[in-house]
Amino acid sequence: MTTEAHAYTGGCHCRKVRFELEGTVSTAIACNCSMCGKKGTLLAFFPESSFRLLSGRDALTDYQFNKHVIHHLFCSTCGVTSFARGKMPDGAPMVAVNVRCLDEVDLDQVKVTSFDGKSR
Repeated sequence: MTTEAHAYTGGCHCRKVRFELEGTVSTAIACNCSMCGKKGTLLAFFPESSFRLLSGRDALTDYQFNKHVIHHLFCSTCGVTSFARGKMPDGAPMVAVNVRCLDEVDLDQVKVTSFDGKSR
């Protein structure tokens, strides 16, 4: 498990949506809400400034549910949700990246914590 910043790339299955991320992926959450639980998403959160969409803006479809505060963005071709946009509790813009969509990340090295999204 690394704690130093690293440049990651990632994206969807068909590779239309691609992004770069600067940060540390040592932890992630496994949310049990009605969406994440069905998809098996593992989320890591980053300031928006550390994320750069390289391609696929025109392929992204936005889906919102519940309180309509998170923009769950998925590829309209392959259906994969590689990231979402929202705000941190302090109001700062953030990106929640699906760690499973990052290239060359060893999931065995990521500490996963459960999050009870069903109750929120």
